[in-house]
Amino acid sequence: MPRAGHPRLAWLKHAFAIDQPGPVEPDEAQAQLVERVCREIVRRRLTTPAMMAIEMGRPLNYLSAQVLTFFQPFLTIAGDAGAYEQFTSFLEQRGSLDYIAARIEALDAEGSSRRDKSR
Repeated sequence: MPRAGHPRLAWLKHAFAIDQPGPVEPDEAQAQLVERVCREIVRRRLTTPAMMAIEMGRPLNYLSAQVLTFFQPFLTIAGDAGAYEQFTSFLEQRGSLDYIAARIEALDAEGSSRRDKSR
């Protein structure tokens, strides 16, 4: 029986590895896409429902990203397939929801302060 350090079992070393907890930084294309989605959420004043959905979906984050990948051929018929793929690949990362929630909260606070100043 091979031992754990045996070369044939090297593939098993990272089989159950997970990302570090906390927000993850997206690459430039992903950041632009996430920013656009977050701004649209705040513009439509859907901050509270979006934050509730993020918190409820947190345990199923990776599974949700896989479901989005499965439906990609149907959902990208009328949209940008590249952007959709960038977004789903970002959602597969463990800290993606933390990043999205932080951006929504920051944009909502920014919008609230602007609304308060205009009154």
